[in-house]
Amino acid sequence: MLTACGGDDKDVAADGPDFARQGDFPSTYQPDEAAPVLIRGATVLTGTGEKLLNTDLLLKDGKIAAIGDKLKAPRKGLVVEGAGKWVTPGIIDVHSHLGDYPAPAIESSQDGNEMTSPNTAQVWAEHSVWTQDPQFALALAGGVTTLQILPGSANLFGGRGVTLKNVPGRSVQDMKFPGAPYGLKMACGENPKRVYGGKGSLPSTRMGNVAGYRQAWIEAAAYKEKWENYYINGGDAPDRDLQMETLAGVLNGDILVHNHCYRGEEMAIMMDIAREFDFQISTFHHAVEAYKVADLLAENNVCAAMWADWWGFKHEAFDMTEANIAIVDQAKACAMIHSDSAVGIQHLNEETAKAMVAGQRAGFEIQPRHAVTWMTRNPARALGIDDVTGTLEKGKMADVVVWSSNPFSVYAKAEQVFIDGVLMYDRNDPARQPHSDFELGILDAEGERLPEGGER
Repeated sequence: MLTACGGDDKDVAADGPDFARQGDFPSTYQPDEAAPVLIRGATVLTGTGEKLLNTDLLLKDGKIAAIGDKLKAPRKGLVVEGAGKWVTPGIIDVHSHLGDYPAPAIESSQDGNEMTSPNTAQVWAEHSVWTQDPQFALALAGGVTTLQILPGSANLFGGRGVTLKNVPGRSVQDMKFPGAPYGLKMACGENPKRVYGGKGSLPSTRMGNVAGYRQAWIEAAAYKEKWENYYINGGDAPDRDLQMETLAGVLNGDILVHNHCYRGEEMAIMMDIAREFDFQISTFHHAVEAYKVADLLAENNVCAAMWADWWGFKHEAFDMTEANIAIVDQAKACAMIHSDSAVGIQHLNEETAKAMVAGQRAGFEIQPRHAVTWMTRNPARALGIDDVTGTLEKGKMADVVVWSSNPFSVYAKAEQVFIDGVLMYDRNDPARQPHSDFELGILDAEGERLPEGGER
């Protein structure tokens, strides 16, 4: 019997070697059973381009069961009166380091950057995630239901990212989004050459960066070919190489590329490299100059994850326009907001609002019904999970946020957050405001900080 990438007793995937190793650290996430929920008479932004007034939304068995007028309230379940409130899909952040850079931010828990080699594709961000990070709950209070945890950007190849449901978990596998593909974090530009330039080895320049990518992909293509020959012809199994497995998984189409990249011409080069080695880049992250290559992003089916107004903190982040997201969007490319910040992730609705208004100032006709896609549908697409989440459509996961008002108002609050139909957060109910185990003895049952000694 042929075996998968390493001589164990697992069957090889039906269509070839399983370089992604999806079964090695499988998701154990199971949503709690939830009674039906009817959200009645709200303004609904579906994430598909629609704004529905005075509309009902029925959640049942963890899915969106119906959207319409005068839906029948469930016999046993929760009815949310939505008059004056707005409803959106759960927010999705494609670029987070929660758990890998947890709070409190002390050196012993900073586990996001394996700065030992320009190529550390063998490491997986999930193996550093501290599930007790109290920042997960803060993101939940901001309406974030799904997030991708990525390695840092010190290396050309930083390792695998993982997509999580924003739910409490004893292990990271209890949080893993079922069926979500892995991502590979890559970085171009200043960071890798700054980290390794003083060590007397490649890379110390941008041309060194590119040479490092190409050499790694040559080696990965050879590794992939060895395993495919073994799969077809049998014989002795090649030796496993964790680094090459991840890169071969990209070449096989099973692992998505998420590329830290600021400058327009560097994004163009990375797309050239992708063509040379026949792989697809999912998303450029940070992408401060994405507006300069918006047409190329659209032509190459590459998304851009951007900030609303972070710029100027280093040279490659200098040539910024606040209309960046809007320009990429108007070019028919896949545009989205992202955080890369434990604070920013709590306010992605406000960041999206800033980007929307900047686009309007630049002369683009952008309304909330479309801007919401920058924080829901398009991030889901970038993560390869848009078939099950990111929009409010019948049959999709019931990942839903009820807002106190227009979510693109600075005064709006996420009042209730549902994940797979389960009420995970309620601003008016302390029992539905989760805290991590790490906070036990620090906070009381209402979430207020205890005095020294732990007792009132």
